[in-house]
Amino acid sequence: MAAPIVYVDADACPVKEEAARVAERHGLAIVFVANTGLRPSRDPMIRYVVVPQGADAADDWIVEHAGGNDIVVTADIPLASRSLAKGAHVLGPTGKQFTSDSIGMALAIRNLNQHLRETGESKGYNASFSARDRSHFLSKLDETIQRAKKVAE
Repeated sequence: MAAPIVYVDADACPVKEEAARVAERHGLAIVFVANTGLRPSRDPMIRYVVVPQGADAADDWIVEHAGGNDIVVTADIPLASRSLAKGAHVLGPTGKQFTSDSIGMALAIRNLNQHLRETGESKGYNASFSARDRSHFLSKLDETIQRAKKVAE
């Protein structure tokens, strides 16, 4: 099996640099996918893909290209679900791991929160991203990469 690739849903992702550093340390390719321009890298293991504007263009590209045992970094719950269905490992930018066991509840909570925002019952404020979140992400990404590399051996 080929070495896993790390795919990052890069629009508004707060851990792009961290993901690149961890992937580099493990010798893995990383692909950043976004609707807007990204600063290119000279590193041949880092690839940037700019997709056309559209609600799910980046998500669709990631799902089309990510395969089983690849790693997807996203805060987007529907993308996490679609990536898990393809056999990918999925992490949120806070290090939260999405699994086939947890994704159903995550989708239900997302849908409930969306409904509450639409009805005005909730303002939909997100918690701020902390140094602790960043540290947890680094640790979980490292663990996930090690697990995926073992599967690929």
